[in-house]
Amino acid sequence: MSETRNQTSTEHYRKLENMYQGAPVNVYFKPSLTIGKGTSELKIEIREDFFHAAGATHGVVYFKAADDAAFFAANSLVKGNFVLTSTFHLTLLRPIQSGVLTAKGSVIQNATHQIIAESILVDEKGREIGRGIGNFAKSTIPLTPEIGYRL
Repeated sequence: MSETRNQTSTEHYRKLENMYQGAPVNVYFKPSLTIGKGTSELKIEIREDFFHAAGATHGVVYFKAADDAAFFAANSLVKGNFVLTSTFHLTLLRPIQSGVLTAKGSVIQNATHQIIAESILVDEKGREIGRGIGNFAKSTIPLTPEIGYRL
């Protein structure tokens, strides 16, 4: 654990990115993620197999992008342990049918036991298509190589 706490912030961000890319759920969505101090940027290329019956991207893709971006903005501030989403609220503003969905996450408040973070979803034209905000609990689950937290 002390090794985790003594690493640089940049190493922590890269390890979080690697952990994220290795998660089984991401095989399907194929997202890319970049993390900084209290921030993250996630991109998902929209595909037709993400569509609902009316021909636009299903809300599950919006939720995944928004929650993941806010989550990793929050976890960027916590070395050594995993954070957990305790609540997340999402507002969908407009449909997206093609191009790249970008979710930009940022921390609003870092308190003792929880972090509040938001995410803004935009399309390739820079139009806001959704917005989310959530509470993230600081857990006792360690960040370890066994869960993909490695360079």
